[in-house]
Amino acid sequence: MSIGAVKPAEQVITLQLTAGNAGCLQQELDWLARCIELRLHSYFQQQPLLLLQQAPPPPLAAGSGSYADFVLTQQLSAPQRLILLLALAPHLQPQLLDTFFVRNDNLARSFTEFGGCSSKQHQGFLPSAQTAAFLLAGNDLAGRLQVIQLLQSEQQLCRNNIICLRLDAPDEPFLSAQLSVSAEYLQLFYSGSRQKPDYNSHFPAKLLTTALSWQELVLPSEVLADVEHIIGWLQHQHTVMQDWQLGRSIKPGYRALFYGPPGTGKTLTASLIGRQTGADVYRIDLSAVVSKYIGETEKNLATVFDQAQARQWILFFDEADALFGKRSQTSNSNDRYANQQVSYLLQRIEDFPGVVLLASNLKANIDEAFARRFQAMVYFPLPEVSERLRLWRHLLGSKVQLAADVDLSYLAHEFELSGGAMTNVVRYAAVAALLRGDKAIAQADLLQGINRERRKEGMMV
Repeated sequence: MSIGAVKPAEQVITLQLTAGNAGCLQQELDWLARCIELRLHSYFQQQPLLLLQQAPPPPLAAGSGSYADFVLTQQLSAPQRLILLLALAPHLQPQLLDTFFVRNDNLARSFTEFGGCSSKQHQGFLPSAQTAAFLLAGNDLAGRLQVIQLLQSEQQLCRNNIICLRLDAPDEPFLSAQLSVSAEYLQLFYSGSRQKPDYNSHFPAKLLTTALSWQELVLPSEVLADVEHIIGWLQHQHTVMQDWQLGRSIKPGYRALFYGPPGTGKTLTASLIGRQTGADVYRIDLSAVVSKYIGETEKNLATVFDQAQARQWILFFDEADALFGKRSQTSNSNDRYANQQVSYLLQRIEDFPGVVLLASNLKANIDEAFARRFQAMVYFPLPEVSERLRLWRHLLGSKVQLAADVDLSYLAHEFELSGGAMTNVVRYAAVAALLRGDKAIAQADLLQGINRERRKEGMMV
């Protein structure tokens, strides 16, 4: 597009919003810089300071950008805004925090009061909770206690996963935790949209989606009744816990175990529950969660649990017996650490106020301590003859041409297969027919696909 060309109206609006958001953030960062300057001057000159009276927060206008709209909607107080800006500064204007690098000549080291954390890549100052306490309260102990209260897990900033506090070890001072803004809100302030996180080394979970519907999931009526109960909880939990005040005696959250042979619909059911209730379902990658480094498993899981609680996700642990299996007898340090992981997960799941679904091929593999805490244990059996016939018909649909010799009733009666195995058979048969130059699937194609599946399961053909 040449200079002076007319831009589409939508692009003009986007540019205006982006410019407005940048201007608002710059105003906020200038306020942060002023507050830092006043606090350091007060500290070194030993003068009293009423920070928010001498540097009141600038006014924010609705509609001037995603940051302003967020602060106004959340009704953040001036101290909360300063804490959020401290966490944002390394991403937007890291030089604002360089003044905290000043050395204490008497001790030939940095000032403990200023806090801060180190990083392998970032050369600037990374604020800690201690930095926030110093900025807002200086050496005033009562003020510092108020900052500590603002940073508790049940308070707005941490409860909604706006701010993250990361401690390298559980026994370190609370204020030494690194202060950072969560990725989802950082994205919101950058672009105006909260993108859903995707799988990476620090976020071992992936969003589950499906294009299928309940009509294409063939399950026994008793299984569907149990699933309907889980959906009912998701839809009516506020009535149960708040309106009926059963939260006094009922622990928040819902935990269910799906167990049964592979391919019987456990994962698809979890996806459809989320689709019907409007909740995102995140599947936990257990191979990425488990780490040989002590403490890393807990840290990886904490990231997922914290975001899930703030955004009301459903957490789905597939092949859960790999991590939630029976605890072993302790004979060495590896056994002790493995048992420590299981205990940590048990506690996080028990305290999680949302819905956790676990899937396992064998119910007996799940630790009994977990089993006692499930609200539902749902068995997904291999489909019966009538259900297999429905599945064959659903899978092949109305667009697939079938040869005259195809007998789906025979296949349903003779071969006990799961829905997942039948899906693999249809895929194989379709490709086999096309490779043969035929537009119709023959009975032989389906039988050959069935034999392949039975061989995979170690069965005689």
